Amino acid sequence: MLDRLRRALGSSIGSKALMACTGLLLIGFLIAHLAGNLLLYADSEGRAFDAYASTLENSPLLPAAEAGLALLFCVHIVLAVRVQRANREARDVAYRARSSHGARTPGSATMVATGVIVLLFLLAHLYDFRINRPDGDSLALIVRERLASPSGLAVYSIGVAALGLHLTHALRSALQTLGLHRPGYEGLIDKASLLLGIVLGLAFWSFPLVFFLGGAA
Repeated sequence: MLDRLRRALGSSIGSKALMACTGLLLIGFLIAHLAGNLLLYADSEGRAFDAYASTLENSPLLPAAEAGLALLFCVHIVLAVRVQRANREARDVAYRARSSHGARTPGSATMVATGVIVLLFLLAHLYDFRINRPDGDSLALIVRERLASPSGLAVYSIGVAALGLHLTHALRSALQTLGLHRPGYEGLIDKASLLLGIVLGLAFWSFPLVFFLGGAA
């Protein structure tokens, strides 16, 4: 059974299916992450967000959750590279597959480029708030000060713009790969995927925009 599973995941179809599953899990993480970040707006002192951050940091499950999330990102990236390489090696097949799925969108045409930008953005995000974070300081204050700076606004605006564009195709692609893109529902799924990218992109972009325009306080 393990050998059969290994062969299935090693195939092109298996790689795409696993990439779709990891993508859906990452979308779920982004929604949960956004829900936590919205606590930055709960009060001007940042107490609600700091309490939320403290609960996460003091949880004994945090190391396992972070390791699992890192593994999820790595698997998704590795599979994306594998699928992209397989598509390049079979251009005719890939072209016919794309044609059968309808016209290309800005999101589908830039998945690789936006994926690279999102990865670089993630590394910058980790450096800002995990690696380079001063000990003992309010995380809410650190976040607000970073996003209120011109460099913070620029980096995070580019990062969330790439994330939003990536997401406009991600849900559609994942459901299509898993065979859930049923006839008659294509328009609804396409609109849901587009809406997901726009809503999450604008929601994450609101943080640097609000704090830059209003200052860190």
